[in-house]
Amino acid sequence: MPDNGTLSISDDPEGIEILTGDSRHLLPQLEEGSVQCCITSPPYWGLRDYDHPDQVGAENLPEEYVRNLVTVFRQVRRALSDEGIFWLNIGDGYARNGGTGRCGPNAQVGNTKKLLQHRNCRVPECWGLQDRSLMGLPWRVAFALQEDGWLLRSRITWIKKAPMPESVKNRPSNATEDVFLFAKTPHYYYDNQAVREETGANLRNYWLLGPDPESRNHPAIFPRELVRRCMLLGSRPGDLVLDPFSGSGTTGVVAAELGRRAILIELNQDYAVDARSRIDRNAQQVLAV
Repeated sequence: MPDNGTLSISDDPEGIEILTGDSRHLLPQLEEGSVQCCITSPPYWGLRDYDHPDQVGAENLPEEYVRNLVTVFRQVRRALSDEGIFWLNIGDGYARNGGTGRCGPNAQVGNTKKLLQHRNCRVPECWGLQDRSLMGLPWRVAFALQEDGWLLRSRITWIKKAPMPESVKNRPSNATEDVFLFAKTPHYYYDNQAVREETGANLRNYWLLGPDPESRNHPAIFPRELVRRCMLLGSRPGDLVLDPFSGSGTTGVVAAELGRRAILIELNQDYAVDARSRIDRNAQQVLAV
């Protein structure tokens, strides 16, 4: 398995390329200024195990996680055109002293192969965190990216129609995640007519979206509608779209449907193979209609 810089490019009859390897090593090989839109959701810190020793999200401290994401997205910014934009979906978590729960560090999720307790059994010694503190990771990442040179333009609240249930009794249950819009320069492409409210008004910064009615081997799948909105707002037909943490390949599926080209990067070879099959199968279904 290529895991440190070897390009493994799958067949791409729909203009969708899947590169298997570490984004930190593969992104520098992309042509500078070649990408119009990046849409991605990196692994959340301490939540799931993606079965690879170099996975992002398995750092000993959340500070390291933030630094790793800044490194990855610095290369994304290099690959973006001057009018390019970047959509980032990222989740939060709780600092906890041992135990398991349904959200954040030490989370026990039905489709997780094992807990990541080898480094999450204590409250991280950073940011003044106390036991059961919400870590604020989305905004910590957003501020770090802003400091690194990104133009932070918007925060969208993704309201989940079917959130994961929680048994907590001392706080509201979580039912939202953050989606950030970043730009490389102040003069970026954004088509505000591509997606509108039902009334015809400008799209608001809260999106009520449900999960896709499909089951895959990947434990965390983007809703297609979330990706579709980001792609329509931030790119044109024929543009190149990038997802450096492609997972189940939803960005590629939507790109093929909307007539965009795409480069997907995935560390886990099994997920990359499944994503290729999913993209090809969806393309065949579209042609059959």
